[in-house]
Amino acid sequence: MAARRGALIALEGVDRAGKSTQGRRLVEALREAGHRADLLRFPDRTTEIGQLISSYLGKEKNLEDHTIHLLFSANRWEHVPMMKEKLHQGITVVVDRYAFSGVAFTSAKGNFCLDWCKQPDVGLPKPDLVLFLRLSPEEAAERGNFGHERYETSSFQEKVLQSFCCLMEDKTLNWKTVDASKSIEDLHREIKSIAEETIQEVQNKPLEELWK
Repeated sequence: MAARRGALIALEGVDRAGKSTQGRRLVEALREAGHRADLLRFPDRTTEIGQLISSYLGKEKNLEDHTIHLLFSANRWEHVPMMKEKLHQGITVVVDRYAFSGVAFTSAKGNFCLDWCKQPDVGLPKPDLVLFLRLSPEEAAERGNFGHERYETSSFQEKVLQSFCCLMEDKTLNWKTVDASKSIEDLHREIKSIAEETIQEVQNKPLEELWK
């Protein structure tokens, strides 16, 4: 019998919705429950591509909009072999942001259609679950450190939220929306419950490709 595979779980949402906190807590809780689980964060700022993205986000470097979109996608692709290997070994991979952020943020700039924004990520491993942490841009702006990075303005985040709403209409993906204005603990419990259900459901299913 083929080995049971891990689940690919993506956390998405506007900036400051709590994705990093919930991603860390989810992986810790899954491990405590006996699952093998790892956390991956995009952009991964440790690679050469990631360092370039980091300097752009930190407003130290300006890059043309098509260029930065493709760099974000390249940063995801450079981790695909490792992600697939872990999933096939039975390790659940939790990703803090994925292709959906790339599409939502670039399309929010205007002059970019969703289809063009999706193209570079076609064929990435398809998440078994996309958890959307819904938080209004007004609430996000009240959270710590908001405004330090390039995209952190309420007006831009509102456009990002609209793009996410368009992406969530795709019924080929398993989107689940959770209320990110809840307490950290309540939100964590809800996310853990949905994640554990997904891990059980997909363990014998083949890994699919995104947007194919």
